Amino acid sequence: MLALLLSAFALGLDNFAVAIGIGIAGVDARTRWRVGVVFGVFEAGMPILGVVVGRSLATALGANAHWLGAALLIATGAYGVYGTLRGDDDEEEAASAAGQPLGRLLLTGLALSIDNLAVGFSLGARHESLAAAAIVIGAVSVTLSLVGLELGNRIGSAVGRRGELLGGCVLIVVGVLVAADVI
Repeated sequence: MLALLLSAFALGLDNFAVAIGIGIAGVDARTRWRVGVVFGVFEAGMPILGVVVGRSLATALGANAHWLGAALLIATGAYGVYGTLRGDDDEEEAASAAGQPLGRLLLTGLALSIDNLAVGFSLGARHESLAAAAIVIGAVSVTLSLVGLELGNRIGSAVGRRGELLGGCVLIVVGVLVAADVI
């Protein structure tokens, strides 16, 4: 169980970093829950998908999973930076309390959890309880995401209107760190 907790914590650190970036733009209670649930579902669901899909996808995707996740994070961050610099205020972002549209949030959750497929492959090989693993990974992910959102929100209060720009930059940096296999 300790190995599972440590693995869940390691997997949740990228969620923590991205949640800081999202929180910088400012978050309300609804956004906190949306981010926590989306990140938690993806983090818990990908290992399950990994067990279900099997080793053939692990071999094909294996070493490239972090590259795909990194590219998606960088693209999401770049989109946010570009929109901020252009001064875009489209309807979808205006409808979202923190400027984090659901589609963008889902893409971010997917990008962060792609490497969790490999965790699912290893869970199947070690005969771990899939239900227990999904619950632990999801709970740790939600917790780290909520802590990151709160920290980011406090930073965002200090930087004011530049929060969305800073948040996009944080996503890009996290994407680069994922590509470098640092987190």
